[in-house]
Amino acid sequence: MKYIKLGDLQVSRIGLGAMGMSHGLTGAGSDDAESVRTIHRAVDLGVTLIDTAEIYGPYINEDLVGRALKGRRDQVVLATKFGMIDHGGSGAWNLNSGPANIRTSVEGSLERLGTDHIDLCYQHRVDPNTPIEETAGAVAELIAEGKVRHFGLSEAGPDTIRRAHAVHPVTAVQSEYSLWTRGIEDRVLPVLRELGIGLVPFAPLGHGFLTGTVRSESDFEEGDFRRGNPRFTGENFRRNLALADEVQAIAAEVGATPAQVAIAWLLAQGDDLAPIPGTKRVTRVEENTAADGLRLGAEVLVKLSGLPPAAGDTHTGAGLSMLER
Repeated sequence: MKYIKLGDLQVSRIGLGAMGMSHGLTGAGSDDAESVRTIHRAVDLGVTLIDTAEIYGPYINEDLVGRALKGRRDQVVLATKFGMIDHGGSGAWNLNSGPANIRTSVEGSLERLGTDHIDLCYQHRVDPNTPIEETAGAVAELIAEGKVRHFGLSEAGPDTIRRAHAVHPVTAVQSEYSLWTRGIEDRVLPVLRELGIGLVPFAPLGHGFLTGTVRSESDFEEGDFRRGNPRFTGENFRRNLALADEVQAIAAEVGATPAQVAIAWLLAQGDDLAPIPGTKRVTRVEENTAADGLRLGAEVLVKLSGLPPAAGDTHTGAGLSMLER
């Protein structure tokens, strides 16, 4: 495994997103033992960046990650997120990045993760009711206390990134970025590179679509967020199958899997980004991390970059309203 810098934080070039082990996807929470084995195998393969959040569950994903990392905490860069649970009363899925709420969130995350510090702590979504300067200042206080090491933002836009960075250096911005979600390239990515901030692309496999294994809307169980998601329903689904098939055809040409091609394309976009493909299976984490050794030729990269964008929005209306990218 090769390593890169997100700002001044060294991480493996490929990380692991833990969300789907407990939350939001078909099969989540069905086999915690396999999820723990997956985290262990990722660390054995040199993966250091492990990503979770208090909202995943809520809470149960942090519990799982904490159990899995017991005795191995010093081998990883542990990332979690605050801001999508209002601990003052309105609860989960209500934005609150006020200083008191951040402190409550971080204290809870530390306990569940079984650690005395969070390596990379993200604001999960920008809170329109709290100036970003207050949020950045609150995280800066936690950094001064040693409870947090690095400050991150998720799905933030250029202005928010600049304002936060002026209060305390932002180490990384997490945003959806893949072959079929490339909206950050024009507005966000140039700002990150100007300021020396790293990028952590989540959903680098298009929430599984780019692997070629999703073939029917009936693949998603009740509770899977992809049920009803614009990209995974109706005519958009059928159009996006054609895109997945094109990735699969290119993968066959280069002797790799579609997932490896999708990740390798991302890695070719710069040495300042670390995608976090999510999985709950050992075989998939082995497949995904092997993309670190895949070198795509210039013609293949041009062909992949020229694929049409996915049909449909990445979220429903409520989810889209929380995005600044």
